[in-house]
Amino acid sequence: MHLRVPRPRPRSLAGQLFAMQAVLIAVVVVGYALFTYLNDRGQAEEAAGRQARAVSLAIADSPSVAEAIRTPDPTARLQPYAVRVMEDTDVDFVTIMDPQGIRWTHPDPKQIGHRFQGHIERAQRGQTFTETYTGTLGPSVRAVTPIVDDGRIVGLVSAGIKVEEISKRAQEQLTALSGVAAGALLLGAVGTYVINARLRRHTHGMNADQLSRMHDYHQAALHAVREGLLMLDGQYRVALINDGGRELLGVHGDVIGASVADLGLPSQLTGALLASEPRVDEVHLAADRVLVVNTSPVSGGERWGTVVTLRDVTELQSLTGELNSERGFTQALRSQAHEAANRLHTVVSLIELGRAEEAVEFATAELELAQALTDQVVAAVSEPVLAALLLGKTAQANERGVELVVSQDSRLDDGLLPPSLPARDLVTILGNLVDNAVDAAQGAVPSRVTVAAYTEDAGRDGSELVLRVSDTGAGVDPAHADLVFQRGFSTKPAGEGGRGLGLALVRQAVRRHDGTLTVTEAEGGGARFEARLPLGAAAAPVTPAGRPGAGGAV
Repeated sequence: MHLRVPRPRPRSLAGQLFAMQAVLIAVVVVGYALFTYLNDRGQAEEAAGRQARAVSLAIADSPSVAEAIRTPDPTARLQPYAVRVMEDTDVDFVTIMDPQGIRWTHPDPKQIGHRFQGHIERAQRGQTFTETYTGTLGPSVRAVTPIVDDGRIVGLVSAGIKVEEISKRAQEQLTALSGVAAGALLLGAVGTYVINARLRRHTHGMNADQLSRMHDYHQAALHAVREGLLMLDGQYRVALINDGGRELLGVHGDVIGASVADLGLPSQLTGALLASEPRVDEVHLAADRVLVVNTSPVSGGERWGTVVTLRDVTELQSLTGELNSERGFTQALRSQAHEAANRLHTVVSLIELGRAEEAVEFATAELELAQALTDQVVAAVSEPVLAALLLGKTAQANERGVELVVSQDSRLDDGLLPPSLPARDLVTILGNLVDNAVDAAQGAVPSRVTVAAYTEDAGRDGSELVLRVSDTGAGVDPAHADLVFQRGFSTKPAGEGGRGLGLALVRQAVRRHDGTLTVTEAEGGGARFEARLPLGAAAAPVTPAGRPGAGGAV
């Protein structure tokens, strides 16, 4: 049976900082205490030296001392005097001696008559000096000065304080300092603990290695996610943006710290990012992309910022447009199949009634009408995608009581369009323009939509594709000529999924190919939308015959 020894859990970052700060405070406090102790000790020794010097000078200047020296037994009078001075001045010893250093007085009477232990040469020359010396009482700070009587040195006096006493004075100060230092250390430790407890909450108890790994994971995930991620602070400034967000929003350079309003985004997208309430799966246009935007506020008692996710649905939107066109085409084919069944029943009934000639005549007329419509569209626009789109839109418009006419100006041969102009963008542009025109013309008298598609010489820039769609509806107010291309703008009530996206997608697709999109008043009323897409020098322009002026639709 093996015993598992639990491995110690790595100390959290807050714990490491607490230990480091506690050690740092302790080192600072102990170092300061040691410095103060040494400094105070030096000052205490200086003070002791000054005190000993003052006492020795006072004794040397005393007339009673000089008078006692002149007596046959100086010790008899000087010893009691020296003891009184020691008691009064708080010094450890006062030694009065003859000029050769033989003691007359001493705290220990047994030492009287012996030679003074210390240096006296400078005093014998008339100088007063201070020194630290180890004598009979141990190490002491002492002052030695000569006693002068009638110009002669008649004796020497030394007063001193033991180093042990000086150390006691310094230790008393050190004790007080230690209490202050302990209080400072305790206060620093408590403050450090409080700060690090808060840090521990913010770091969730993770240590430095774990935080480092989290940062690495964060950076890897940030750059690996294809969707756009944008984080805004409480003042709606960019706090974080990943590579996908830069690409989808079309922003470049260092935008960290920049306000959302300064990123140059469309006004509606900017408004969505600046909104205080969350946004869920809103469709917005940015640069040349269709984005699904979700915003979620980050709050913890107060608003800290906003998390924004961006999904690119440009391709999906294009496919949805194509699917809607196909669905409309399918509905039109279903309706035509129903009509064809009715006509077939009519033919069968005529034959059953014995009117075969009338049956053949009826069937031939219907076939010629359908073939004429197909021939008209294909003759004008032989480019297969646009031809199929126009045939489907024609049938769809007929179902809604609107006549869709391909203008005689139209001329677009197969293979004329370059690969840089994909069919999907053409479907987006022409399909949405036709749908918008059919909506506008429905209910008008007459209800007609006219489509023109041709290429035109653009000078040194080569040629350009012109797609023009006119309707007989109410037209567009000149004041709304620019607003009509913004997402969300519509003069019709919103249906399922909302309105106002089709023309915005058209303008986006046109801008993606550096083209132009305009809206003017059509001849006879209604609106005329014209998209011009540069084709370069590869496509030879085909000028429609009989086109008046700039090629208005008939």
